[in-house]
Amino acid sequence: MKRIFLFLATNLAIVVVLSITMSLLGVEPYLNESGLNLGSLLIFAAVMGFGGSLISLALSKWMAKKSVGAQVITDPRTPAELWLVQTVARQAQAAGIQMPEVAIYDAPDVNAFATGMSRNSSLIAVSTGLLNSMTKEEAEAVLGHEVSHAANGDMVTLALIQGVVNTFVMFFSRVIGHLVDRVVFKTERGQGPAFYVTMIVAELILGVLASMIVMGFSRRREFRADHGGASLAGRRNMIAALRRLQSLHEPSQLPDKVAAFGINGGKGGGLRALFATHPPLEDRIAALESMTDVR
Repeated sequence: MKRIFLFLATNLAIVVVLSITMSLLGVEPYLNESGLNLGSLLIFAAVMGFGGSLISLALSKWMAKKSVGAQVITDPRTPAELWLVQTVARQAQAAGIQMPEVAIYDAPDVNAFATGMSRNSSLIAVSTGLLNSMTKEEAEAVLGHEVSHAANGDMVTLALIQGVVNTFVMFFSRVIGHLVDRVVFKTERGQGPAFYVTMIVAELILGVLASMIVMGFSRRREFRADHGGASLAGRRNMIAALRRLQSLHEPSQLPDKVAAFGINGGKGGGLRALFATHPPLEDRIAALESMTDVR
């Protein structure tokens, strides 16, 4: 639940900052002077919704490095670092993308993640726990999974989807607030307190529902990244890597902003499954075992 809260809080915080900025500049009050202009409101919501998502995307590599303390490998000093850089370079070339930054972060959990503003400006980071717990073949499959995230443009696509849902959350929460204020509380000019209270409540509820949509996409693109990892490192190695994660029974310890791009998304059942960034490991393994186009 902490991850869900952080995910919602981060996006909400960015949107709130932009909303305050637009209000100080006199944009939002202008929309409300004679009732809501739906066309102008939609443009306003889109600027704010996509603005928050794209700002988050632009800062993603910097935030990821800071949040986990990742150290980018600029000059490999150990055989493990050299192998890591060479493996990512080979896979990036096979996937048709520019060489990502490669980093290691100190953490006991077995995980890795990819992030960045574009497929040709990405970061691949692995935990020390993964390097210490997996065989080279398994680790190579994990790297292939993360390189595939970058090659598929998953970071950009997820940001765009988040921008779309942010836009509609902001749009409909203000429409709902306006209707309640005018129809229920009979406010005739401007906006009364009911507008702001209803808008905030609607924004929170719609934000939770929107997050289910975003997380649903996140789960689907995990299957694509697994397929890509199998293509780059072999299906058996990809299955072995996922089974290794399954045997460890460890929840992900990645910060919220990069959790969606980790190899290990932890577990979630019942209602929590709707907010999970990753599908169950057994489903991912079953999907790989049914593949016929990759050895």
